[in-house]
Order: sequence, then structure tokens, then C-alpha cells
Amino acid sequence: MEGKLGCFARFFLTAKPYIAMICLQFGYAGMNIITKVSLNRGMSHYVLVVYRHAFATAAIAPFAIIFERNMRPKITFSIFMQMFALGLLGPVIDQNFYYAGLKFTSPTFSCAMSNMLPAMTFVMAVLCRMEKLDMKKVRCQAKVIGTIVTVAGAMLMTLYKGNVVELIWTKHVHPHYAETTSSSSDSSDKDWVKGSILLIIATFAWASFFILQNVTMRVYKAPFSLTCLVCFIGTLQSIAVTFVMEHKPNVWSIGWDMNLLAAAYAGIVSSSIAYYVQGLVMEKRGPVFVTAFSPLMMIIVAIMGSFILAEKIYMGGVMGAILIVMGLYSVLWGKYKEFKDKELSDEILDPVKVNSGNNNNNNNMMMIDGVEANDIEMQKNECKSAVPAIAISAPMPTPPMIAVEAPKITN
Repeated sequence: MEGKLGCFARFFLTAKPYIAMICLQFGYAGMNIITKVSLNRGMSHYVLVVYRHAFATAAIAPFAIIFERNMRPKITFSIFMQMFALGLLGPVIDQNFYYAGLKFTSPTFSCAMSNMLPAMTFVMAVLCRMEKLDMKKVRCQAKVIGTIVTVAGAMLMTLYKGNVVELIWTKHVHPHYAETTSSSSDSSDKDWVKGSILLIIATFAWASFFILQNVTMRVYKAPFSLTCLVCFIGTLQSIAVTFVMEHKPNVWSIGWDMNLLAAAYAGIVSSSIAYYVQGLVMEKRGPVFVTAFSPLMMIIVAIMGSFILAEKIYMGGVMGAILIVMGLYSVLWGKYKEFKDKELSDEILDPVKVNSGNNNNNNNMMMIDGVEANDIEMQKNECKSAVPAIAISAPMPTPPMIAVEAPKITN
């Protein structure tokens, strides 16, 4: 029984990063669907970003205060500038451009374009020397090929449609809702080129955010506090951007509706929880591992979009999804092999260090024992050579003279 529990615990520890990242993709997928509905109802994406990170700051601050009040590192000027850059890259540039691109296109298309994230992150990690690229090794070949296949699958979903794939649940969608959704999507003039450019800029900012977050986590080892400060700084920056871009006071109005749900859900799930979990996983596995799961979001969004928003799924999307899964598996296999090789090298190096330390201690003890033994031998020899010299040269002691009374002579 203990052996089974040990195997289960070992499996859980190994699978924990994978489970965490898959759950995050479901969270991101839900954020895309809810946000799309909110933007279609007229909410400003600038205001949505402000409320999102205000919710995120309020959600993560109690954990930072309670759990990290005694272990929070000192904030230097360089660390503050890194936090400022993280707030600018993530909350401001990435999300504002992503929401703008989402408004011009669709959730499935936005997720398909964001699948360039693993490729961008991999290239930036190689340039920043966070990833070692040795094409002679199979694991590096798997990561490169998987990244290329993933991007190819995303591009196939984007550029090729094909026939409509009828799913079980799409047949039971309410006819009136499906007709209004399709007519509104057909009648709206979506600027796909402009949306694609905005999404590419957002993806580049997102990849830069991951790289910089990995660097900052090495210095500022307080994940709750780091997440809280980044969300707070991002909120202030987003407020400044919104004041510049939005001049109508009524854009700030929010009620108990889909806008509030979108802001709260995106802030708590997609910002506070996501930033914290990504930071922990990234500290152990690196930024490439974290971003390799982003293509799953597109598949989840495509299924949820067809079920909730009555979006059509095309054959090109299905073929692209298959390529994305194959590429994702290839990248994760390469990262898994790299992680196992690193663990094996660490296990080999630790006994060597211990043995070398023990050998040094043994050598020192042998040297000390040898010196002590030589000293003892020298003392013995000195004693042996000193005893005869004293016996020969020292005069023999004479017994004391005893006075003896002479006998009296009598006449």
C-alpha cells in the first residue's frame, strides 16, 4: 500500500505542472468567451483592462500580506523598473491590443493568432540564453519541429476554412439564436487585417512579459507580492491610458451585468491566479514550457464558441487543431526529456560532491593520523635511545655509609 501511495505521490508531483497549465488554458478560454460577449455589448476594452486589474489586485493582496509579510525582499530601483515594465507589457500593451483585436475578429481567430506565442517565446528565450539550442540532440530537434508545426497549424486554421463540420450540439442550437448570430457576424464589417496586426503586437508583448517575469522571479522571490504589485502598477498605467483614449465619463459605468462578470472573471482567474501559477511553473520549467500550452486554448475556445456563441467549426480548423496537438506534444516531449536529463545530472553531481568531500575528509584524517603516528614513533625512538645513554653515563648510586661502632678492647 505504501508503495502505491509513493508511486501516486511521485506521479502527482511530476504531473502537477501539466495539470496547472491545462487548467489555466480552460480559464483563459472562458475569459475569451465572456469578454467577447461584453465587448459586443459596447464595453470599452480600456475600461475593461482597468477593472480587470483592480479586481486582480484586490484578490491577490490578502495572500501577499498574510503569507509573505516576513519574506518579502527589498524593492530596489532595478526591481521596481522590472515591475513597471511587467505592468506595461502585460496589463497595458498585451491586453489592450488583444481586446482590440478580439473586437475586430472572433475568439477562435484571436486564439489562433496567439498560438504564435510559443514560437516567439522560444526564439526570445534562445536569444536571451534561457534555452540551449543544440540541434545534435533529439530533444532540441523535437522542440524546434514542434514549434514550427504548432505555428503551421495555427496558420492553417486562420487561412483555410473548408467545409463546415456539423457537431452534435450545433444541431440543437436554438434556430433563432443561430440565425441572429450568423447574420450579425456576416453583416458586421470586421477588419481582419487590422485585427491580425493588433493580435501579433499583443502576442509579442505577452512573450516579452514571460521572459521578463522569469528574470524578475529569480531576484524577487515572493510570487504573491510580485503578482500583486504588477497588477497594481498595471491598474495605474491602464487608468492613465484610459483617460487619454476615452473622453466620455459614461464609459466607466458598470452594473450587475455581463460587464461586471467579465471584469471580475478576467481579473481573478486570468490575471491574479494566472500570473501566480505561471510564475511558479516558470521558475521550475522555464518560459517555453509555460507558453507551449497556449494552443490548447484555441481548441477549447472553438468548442465552447460553437456551443455558446453558435460559431461554425470548419474542416481547416479541425486539421489545424490536429497539427497543433502534434506540435504541442513534440515540444512538451522535448522539454520533458530536458528536465529528466537535468535531474539525472543533478543526481550524479550530488554524490560526486559528497564523495569528494568525504574523500577530502578521509585524506585529511589519514594525514592527521599519519602525523600523529609519526610523532608517536619518534617519541618512542627518542625514549629508546635515551634510556641506554642514561644507563651508561650516569654513575651508579652508592649505598649510604653506615657508621658501625667499634668494639671496645678490654685489658
